[in-house]
Amino acid sequence: MELGPRQEILLPVKPGFIAFSLFLGFLLNLLPFEGVFRWIFPDFVAMILLYWCIHQPAKIGIGAAWVFGILMDVADGTLFGEHALAYSVMAYIALLLRRRMSMLSLDYQFTHVTVILLIMQIVTVLIGLSAKGVFAGWTYFLGSITAGFLWPVLAYLLKLPQRPKTDPGRI
Repeated sequence: MELGPRQEILLPVKPGFIAFSLFLGFLLNLLPFEGVFRWIFPDFVAMILLYWCIHQPAKIGIGAAWVFGILMDVADGTLFGEHALAYSVMAYIALLLRRRMSMLSLDYQFTHVTVILLIMQIVTVLIGLSAKGVFAGWTYFLGSITAGFLWPVLAYLLKLPQRPKTDPGRI
């Protein structure tokens, strides 16, 4: 296990930025994709919730995951509570592992993020199987792997507003 190269001191995150990032993730989830793109497209709301559960657990937790899950259920037209339960399980696991994940470098976080998102998708599949008797297929799980590869990009973008601005004249 390799620790991150260095821990940087970040500015406090603004609640408006958290809300904006979750809203943007919600809009990305609503994009209509067909065919292969539908299966490899990650769940951006889940990724952003996962990030904020790890880095801002006092502001985003299981309750926020539940609310955004209900919103995704309504938007997707899925079984009511399906995403809500899956996002809540994901948030719970993220809160359990947040200290470990925050110390790991981004390449080691890939494994944790992928497994957590796979567990979230397994919960969704199990709910679908028990309620409707429908299995989405094995390609349904490709989105978690794509999300793992996109994790470093997402982490970089969500940390940008928190990084202190450096003074160019200062040594």
